[in-house]
Order: sequence, then structure tokens, then C-alpha cells
Amino acid sequence: MSTPPPLRSIAVFSGSNTGVNPAYVEGAQALGREIARRGLRLVYGGTDKGLMGVMADTVLAEGGEVVGFITRLLSDLGHLHPGLTRHEITENMRSRKARMSECADAFIALPGGLGTFEELFEVATLTQLGEHHKGVACLNIGDFFNPVRSLLEHAVNEGFMKTEHRDMLIFNPDPAALIDALELWQAPTVTKWIGAVSAAPLSTR
Repeated sequence: MSTPPPLRSIAVFSGSNTGVNPAYVEGAQALGREIARRGLRLVYGGTDKGLMGVMADTVLAEGGEVVGFITRLLSDLGHLHPGLTRHEITENMRSRKARMSECADAFIALPGGLGTFEELFEVATLTQLGEHHKGVACLNIGDFFNPVRSLLEHAVNEGFMKTEHRDMLIFNPDPAALIDALELWQAPTVTKWIGAVSAAPLSTR
């Protein structure tokens, strides 16, 4: 088993709101402190809103490096964090996500909404397909991601996912343990396809 390359940058996906549970903000701050303590670069969506802003503020306050990628629309609306180490403005969400993925060695999702879920599942899918070999994790603050774990288990039980791909996602409420697990993470070596289904012959008419 080969030794994984060291992590240098972690992309964090999170909500542009802070949620109703104060533990979400506290967890984002704890993760930010841990990222800065390890000398890792935070890559994120570039705004000063919600948990995204909390994360950036914490890493910056601890002397860490923060790189933000924000869409032109959000920048024009005034959502760009003013104190980032570096930022890029992208034309749309697709290019924003692509740049974040290119600049990250691993991914962590914090609690969030549709955008966070979409980003989480996209990078997990790319790992499943082998388009990149980067670990994906969820900081499971207050059991927020338990329904996601249940959904993945349901997909396995119904024959749509292999256990190796269910298990490649890391869930932990502790930031240090989560990053430790990402440091040791290895990509699955199985394909996504379960068995083979014969296709119906094409009509010659």
C-alpha cells in the first residue's frame, strides 16, 4: 500500500448561513483553527457569509492562508471576503468548483444546504470514477450528516453503490481526527459498476 502524498490544501464546502445550532459556528471555528495549526491552506468559496465567512475569519485570525474562489455574480453582489490571502473571480459556479478542486488535495464538507450537498457529492463522484484521487470528509457537527450516511447505506442496500464507495467518505465530529483520517486516506481500487446488465438488442427496423 503506497503512502498518500501529504496534504497542503483543503477545500471546505459549507453553508452561506450559520444554521440554528450554535455548535455549527463553533465547529467551523474549531476546523479553521486546526487547518491553520497544521499550516494547511484553506480553499473555499470566497464569501464572508455564513459558515464560509466564519471559516475564513478563523484561519486568517490564526495566521493561516485562505484562497477564495467566487463567482462574478456573487462578487458583484458584494459577497467577496475583503481580507483573503488571495482570491479569483470565476464566470460561473461550474468554473468556481473546478478551480477549487484543482487547488485542493482533499475536501471537507461542513453543514450547509443545496450548494454544499451538490459540491460534496460532485467531488465524491469524481473520486469514485477515478478522475481524481482525493479524500472526501464530512465534519459531522451535531450529527448533521447522519441522514447522508443513511442515504449512502440505502444506496448500497438497494444495489446502486459498492460498500467501498460508501466507506470512502469520512464522517467525524472532531476536526483533528477528521484531518488525520484524510492524511491516511487511500482511494478505492474497485470500479463503480456492480455486475453487468445485458442491453436489449437495437431494433433493425
